[in-house]
Amino acid sequence: MDKLWNHNYIKVMTANFALFFAFYILTPLLPLYLSEHFHATKDVIGLVLSGYTITALLFRPFSGYVVDTFSRKTVLMACFASFAIFFAGYLAAGTLLLFTIVRTLHGGPFGALTVANSTVAIDVLPSSRRNEGIGYYGLSNNLAMAFAPTIGIFIYRWSHSFELLFWLALAIALVGWMVDATVKLNKKPVPTTTPAEPRRKLSLDRFFLVKGWLLGANMVFFGFCFGVLSNYLAIYSKEELDMTGGTGTYFMLCSIGLILSRLQGGSALRKGRLTHNAAEGMVISLVGYTLFILMPTLSPNPTTLSLLVGYYGSALLIGLGNGHMWPAFQNMMINVAQHNQRGTANSTILISWDIGMGLGILMGGVVAEHLGYSAAFWTVAIVNAIGVSMFFVRTRQFFLNRRISLDVK
Repeated sequence: MDKLWNHNYIKVMTANFALFFAFYILTPLLPLYLSEHFHATKDVIGLVLSGYTITALLFRPFSGYVVDTFSRKTVLMACFASFAIFFAGYLAAGTLLLFTIVRTLHGGPFGALTVANSTVAIDVLPSSRRNEGIGYYGLSNNLAMAFAPTIGIFIYRWSHSFELLFWLALAIALVGWMVDATVKLNKKPVPTTTPAEPRRKLSLDRFFLVKGWLLGANMVFFGFCFGVLSNYLAIYSKEELDMTGGTGTYFMLCSIGLILSRLQGGSALRKGRLTHNAAEGMVISLVGYTLFILMPTLSPNPTTLSLLVGYYGSALLIGLGNGHMWPAFQNMMINVAQHNQRGTANSTILISWDIGMGLGILMGGVVAEHLGYSAAFWTVAIVNAIGVSMFFVRTRQFFLNRRISLDVK
């Protein structure tokens, strides 16, 4: 059997860990930063934070095209450098307007970088271990999500300094750039054309994998849910549940669930059981989101054991569910694409996630401003249920009809 854990694959995973560590060390604390430092209202917080995701979304389609067309190593290094530099912009942003501009523009290199890095990971994997390898690649995201929010919240509670967190995010991103600089890739052959084989014209399918459109549409629902959870958990826990120290533990448990599901689901991915993994994951996540919002209603006293079990238990379930669902959807998208559309397939699934995240951040802030955070999280449970129903009614068969390899099911 071909070797899965080669040196280049490990390096790309390490760089991906640094990328998402730098991202997640700030994510749960930015609503607090905007509220305390700039006195922003809930809907303004949602508007400011959604700009990052919207810009990432705009860059995704072009990122897939660029990654598939030009030197992937060059594109990767340029995107990583830009991503790191923007953290310095947070330090220089002294007004809410300047912070909004920097945060919004930062989404561009983030969107391009995640496409480039995940595509390079696919390139350095042996074809026989690709489904499994893509699943394990996500462990680097999950480990970052496990430690970064907890460390970020601990540093803030110790230092009360957002500037320290911005410097730390910058330094970690630069470390990721240096690791990716050591990755060795085979040079892509220069495309040639002949009278019988004209140069491929630009089309929508170069930027968005039209063949997998319903997979992408389904992913929007799950991105919406995680957008609300990841950005409003800390402030919801503080204001609604009177839990000031549990957010870091919540993200830690969520990531433990993600990690366990990746390890447990590796065998199913290796056997090509993609729809099975996706279905299992989304049902578990639905139970987790429902439990998260239901338990405060059943146990209004934050100190009760049942509330704590429901609160932290939902983290583990949501992590387990997303850990099964995400690599399954990513592999399904790749398995309806041609080999020269890997970058486009990756960007398409990430575009869908970004649309959902952006809508979740924006709508979560609006609903919270007018109806409260409890209503915002009830919206999450409803949207997640719609996404699950959509998969079983339509998306599963959509994929089975369009898959390229019949061994993948």
